[in-house]
Amino acid sequence: MTTVKTKYLGGLRTENTHLQSGAKIITDAPCDNRGKGESFSPTDMLATALGNCIMTIMGIKAMDNNIDIEGTELDITKIMAENPRRVAEVIIEFNFPQNDYSQEEKELIESVAGTSPVPLSVHPDLKQTIKFNW
Repeated sequence: MTTVKTKYLGGLRTENTHLQSGAKIITDAPCDNRGKGESFSPTDMLATALGNCIMTIMGIKAMDNNIDIEGTELDITKIMAENPRRVAEVIIEFNFPQNDYSQEEKELIESVAGTSPVPLSVHPDLKQTIKFNW
């Protein structure tokens, strides 16, 4: 069954509809690749998916262990490479709320960082740098 329906809008822009929910995401080519940079680029979406997937699996682990990580913020940095043009590295910095986490809780949450579907699905040459700020 189809998951996402995509329509090319012209001008290097797409509209993507998540069929189950109806939610929409617009993508636009970045300024450095003939686009307007007015929305997420496809490579921004890849970096965002990586960070969000890791955050989701951490959220599941936290929920299962009664650890409150609500309010955690991510800073996601995408680094491009040339020849061929591709995402070379994604840096994800997790900024957890000041909740007086125990060392055991920190280790438990950090232990699942690379075990979610997106990190396990991308090419092994994509460098995934993960930082934790407790």
